[in-house]
Amino acid sequence: MKRGDLLTLTLEEFAFEGKSISRVEGLVVFVTGAVPGDIVRVELTRIKKSFCEGRALEILTPSLLRENPVCRYFGTCGGCRWQNVRYEAQLAFKRRHVIDALERIGGVGGVEVNETIGSARTTLYRNKMEFSFGERWRSAAELAEGSGTGDRAEDFALGLHVAGRYDRVLDIHECWLQSELSVRIVNAVREYATGHGLPVYSPHTQAGYLRNLAIRQSANTGEVMVNLVTREDRPEIMSALTGELLQRFPSITTVCNNITDRLAQVALGDREVVYHGPGFISEWIGARTYRISANSFFQTNTLQAERLYDEARRMARLTPGEIVYDLYSGTGTIALHIADDVRTVVGVEQVSAAVEDARRNAAMNGVENCSFITGDIREVLTARREMLRAHGAPGVVIIDPPRAGMHGDVVRAVLALDPRRIVYISCNPATQARDIALLTPRYRIEEVQPVDMFPHTFHIENIVALAR
Repeated sequence: MKRGDLLTLTLEEFAFEGKSISRVEGLVVFVTGAVPGDIVRVELTRIKKSFCEGRALEILTPSLLRENPVCRYFGTCGGCRWQNVRYEAQLAFKRRHVIDALERIGGVGGVEVNETIGSARTTLYRNKMEFSFGERWRSAAELAEGSGTGDRAEDFALGLHVAGRYDRVLDIHECWLQSELSVRIVNAVREYATGHGLPVYSPHTQAGYLRNLAIRQSANTGEVMVNLVTREDRPEIMSALTGELLQRFPSITTVCNNITDRLAQVALGDREVVYHGPGFISEWIGARTYRISANSFFQTNTLQAERLYDEARRMARLTPGEIVYDLYSGTGTIALHIADDVRTVVGVEQVSAAVEDARRNAAMNGVENCSFITGDIREVLTARREMLRAHGAPGVVIIDPPRAGMHGDVVRAVLALDPRRIVYISCNPATQARDIALLTPRYRIEEVQPVDMFPHTFHIENIVALAR
């Protein structure tokens, strides 16, 4: 087989990152653009010794797992890649992915994995969306009908990046991830920007004004934040735009402008100016209220985040006299969620702004048995004696690291703490399984619970409870 070959394949099962698998002459073929059960015409795009990659050109016989996607941009936007798959099948695959990671990477076989807890909302579930300004991406059909300038046509766009293109933006007028109000705000900002000739930022020239539009919307309080990220500070534009938005959308509770001239394409500012309201919104999970600023991290599926934290608390089997260490504690959401069940919680987090948010959230909720330490977790736990002397030995350690998982030194430091239970929450089952392989000589897996935070994507949160 060689690149460019055309094959007719029956797809057998899901692979991670939204691909599907078939097997030809002993080789695994990873196919994009189709789902298990499809019979498809595939063009091979990459050939390796042990596997091939291809893209579906034509669905010859559709799978029974298919359903009609609700979004008109499906297949172009890099977001909801599984809108064409029945939700029950999505949940089953995500559980299968957790099992595969534990077996293949963690070397742990025969572990019972609970059924994936699905999201009550499968559309309009996000409390935050980041939209990009940029040069508009055009489909091949549009280019054929247009001026022939190719995909570098410099049309204004406000939307989401096309999959695999950092420099082209899909100009969207609807989105099924956040609320209908969010889409109306996006369309209003586009209308204002094009009507006033505001230039978009270009990553090629590092010139232009508009970079990102971020919208946060509380699922429980109804508060709404509009945050415009720009390359420079232009108060006259922001004041006029704020007035226009408030006139059209009185439910907006705060408007911010984050300003940055960094080259990185991230919706964060080096400084912030608030043009309306307090500069933050409030949200609650369980019994706690949280203040969320423009650059704060907060779980983007509020309702499912509460379910995730409830499951973690249940699996920790906490006791009233317990000391708990919450590693990678972020803004303190897990620590505050379990505070009433234990004697004390000690959070450790490297990002100082997140620690400030955590302390403020604790004070705002009247929680006095949570303390938060700023520092690299590897360094903090290496100084174990000082940690134990200041806070006591933990009976339970809760770990919620970034996608890269834990450094080996952190794993060894957790083992040295010798807690009776470890609860490991992860958004990446592969790195979670890698770390668990280092823990299982001393700990046994007691329960595994996948929780779907992001319907119609291949991402999954997973909780593993380990007992000494």
